[in-house]
Amino acid sequence: MAHESPEVDAYIDQAAEFARPILRKIRALFHKACPQIEETIKWGFPHFEHRGIVGSMAAFKRHMNFCFWKANLLSDPHKLFEGVGNTSMGAARITDVSELPSDKILIATIREAVALNEKGIKAPPAPKKPRKKLTIPDYFLAALRKNKKAQATFEGMAYSHKKEYVEWITEAKQEVTRAKRMATALEWLAEGKPRNWKYLNC
Repeated sequence: MAHESPEVDAYIDQAAEFARPILRKIRALFHKACPQIEETIKWGFPHFEHRGIVGSMAAFKRHMNFCFWKANLLSDPHKLFEGVGNTSMGAARITDVSELPSDKILIATIREAVALNEKGIKAPPAPKKPRKKLTIPDYFLAALRKNKKAQATFEGMAYSHKKEYVEWITEAKQEVTRAKRMATALEWLAEGKPRNWKYLNC
């Protein structure tokens, strides 16, 4: 086929024996569904692209996956991706070519995925994971309350900068080290400095 990639040829040849016929079958169906489909290797495994990524496939030791990158926007009347966990990519685990859906179903799914790209429809952004609450020791908070400039700087900092200070102080193994670090932290915070301010201009 005109758009087949030698890199994908090599990937299939190096895959486990059970996976090769599955990979070849999926590859052929992508090309049949969309003759303009392009092949590429991204992140170490084959992808199929037409005006953006349409889908991909990957072989492992005992199973292989194939997925559609906008699976959560597909109608999926045959429930191909129901219960597979990753609803945004719809990764289906296969161990034998007989487990694949029929050619008709897969071709229809590929064409629907291609149509999304042709219409410029983008996948919704992945939901942000809730940030873990930073646990700040009482002695740290008490020290901040005694230094208003340091407290104001700390409270106005991004989560990552706060975490750097808290971890630096709480990881001290000896009390004397912790007290020394706390004093230094208050001094730097009062001057408006993040924990790693020395490296900002490197």
